[in-house]
Amino acid sequence: MALWRQRARSAGERMHVLEVRMDDRILFIMDICSCFGFCPVPTLFSYWRRREVVFPSVTSCQQLSDMEMNYDPEVQLKLSCPESGKVNIKGKTQERGQWSNKVEFLLAVAGQIIGLGNVWRFPYLCYKNGGGVFFIPYLVFLFACGIPLFLMEISLGQYTSQGSITCWRKICPLFEGLGYGTQVVVLYSSIYYIVILAWAFFYLFSSFSAEVPWATCSNTWNTETCTEFEKMHNSTIPENATSPVKEFWERRVLNLTGSIQELGNVRWELALCLLLAWIICYFCVWKGVKSTGKVVYFTATFPYVILAVLLVRGLTLPGAVDGIIFYLYPDPTRLTDPQVWMDAGTQIFYSYALCIGCLTALGSYNKYNNNCYKDCIYLCLLNSGTSFVAGFAIFSVLGFMAYEQETDISKVAESGPGLAFIAYPRAVAMMPLPQLWAICFFLMIILLGLDSEFVCLEALMTAVTDMYPSFFLFGHRRKGFLLIICFGCFLIGLVMVTEGGLYIFQLFDYYCCSGMTLLLFAILQSVCIGWVYGADRLYDNIEDMIGYKPLFLIKYGWKYLTPLFCAGTFVFSLIKFTPLKFNNVIEYPWWGYAIGWWFTLSSTLLVPLWMIYVLLTSSGSLRQRLRALCTPASDLR
Repeated sequence: MALWRQRARSAGERMHVLEVRMDDRILFIMDICSCFGFCPVPTLFSYWRRREVVFPSVTSCQQLSDMEMNYDPEVQLKLSCPESGKVNIKGKTQERGQWSNKVEFLLAVAGQIIGLGNVWRFPYLCYKNGGGVFFIPYLVFLFACGIPLFLMEISLGQYTSQGSITCWRKICPLFEGLGYGTQVVVLYSSIYYIVILAWAFFYLFSSFSAEVPWATCSNTWNTETCTEFEKMHNSTIPENATSPVKEFWERRVLNLTGSIQELGNVRWELALCLLLAWIICYFCVWKGVKSTGKVVYFTATFPYVILAVLLVRGLTLPGAVDGIIFYLYPDPTRLTDPQVWMDAGTQIFYSYALCIGCLTALGSYNKYNNNCYKDCIYLCLLNSGTSFVAGFAIFSVLGFMAYEQETDISKVAESGPGLAFIAYPRAVAMMPLPQLWAICFFLMIILLGLDSEFVCLEALMTAVTDMYPSFFLFGHRRKGFLLIICFGCFLIGLVMVTEGGLYIFQLFDYYCCSGMTLLLFAILQSVCIGWVYGADRLYDNIEDMIGYKPLFLIKYGWKYLTPLFCAGTFVFSLIKFTPLKFNNVIEYPWWGYAIGWWFTLSSTLLVPLWMIYVLLTSSGSLRQRLRALCTPASDLR
């Protein structure tokens, strides 16, 4: 049903308003000319929801035809009188959705950036790279790269109200390949990162027992070499002895094979845990930010409660002080090692989720006048502060374990999955009420990983729906496509819960989201914003949104510091690059390395390939093409 109204404002300013009310998709022909006395130009519209389109007075068929050609059915166009020459375009906020309040946005970003790396990677890097002096390169990279890129991505999303692909399309079409590349990285990360949640669920369910199963050698999966080290204070340890927690991990959880060429059977208990993780992620994202914004109230806050409990418990254990000293004791000589600086730089990128498009997607759901600058400062402080405090919780427990075993803490400190699934469970088994502390720890691991996972999934869906809004934003098509994505990723992830799945997992982890890939994206983003789009222009955009300009140093970070620091780290990463070895011992076959390099190149090469494609398919001279492809969209404010 269509209801027509005609308003006459003045002789020089006439405007016609069309209101369309309909429940389902209706195709109808509008002959606007017959109503207003102009030459007949039929126009076809298709709507799913009630819309209001305000047309300016037109005086010729040519003007009307131009208006039809430029009409975007996904937005509300409100054009002022011809004398003003201004065009105000309201974004698709009603269809895309917005955060209900600032808290939802802050919690969603916090859930994304504060993840497993804060708990199992940062503390280990501190102790490995000189203790307290590691904060010097860490802070240098934070201010030179972390904060500038963090603000850049969130502000671009908020300014354009678009996901990571269409955002770059509007800002600089030549660099649209950045959006495609980052989303490939997000897709790969979503496939393998959730496997960690499957392992954590397995440990969590195993903790609900009379005795934690990794505490003793009396289980069916234990071997003759299994040794309970904590009971052998002054005894001779047998040669090739293994701990019960390591055997639980390798023989009960993984049933690990000898090489990647022996994948073995699917571990169906892990497969069910993986399915559970995907089901939870699906329902966290299925209604877009409406559901995501509510879930993060729990997933982003409750880990802090558990972390506080584990911190208090760890500090009260004997040997905790030795662990903390080991964590922070400064060794200034380590600052001369370039590897320390590279570790600091890559940790900033991993911990702040930079250059993967997630921050852009989350920022796109903000209101236009949200103070994204202040939000970024608060979130950066929260993220780095969490990493620092998590080190106390982890190393106090590791200090206790070293104290109980009468050994040096360097022999029990591990990073990554080794910390979460071997070192910490082993320490928990020595505590009173080990089941309670195991449940707390693995619940924290699950929640930290869960919100990082489903926020990445939300960013991927945002990028796709913003590319095809007329298809995905209405009905149940978005939910159906999300289901296809989740189910497809689950099927691919099954290969990582086979008996040889850990080998595949490490290929994903080493090559998919490598530091070199993120550094390359950071260089390209900085060049695009700092020199092509213009740092001053983005500063003006931010001022238009928040009412004032950020600290001027950030602008120089975009133009100079960030690309220089990232380029230096990128070159050093290439020089120091070594092929992946499982446990630093077992080499992969040639086809394993080929798969790994496919993961890396399939994302990074999209940027230059896209540039070549759009340059070849555009019209005009090379100079005209470059100028057109480096010009922002006309509908930006």
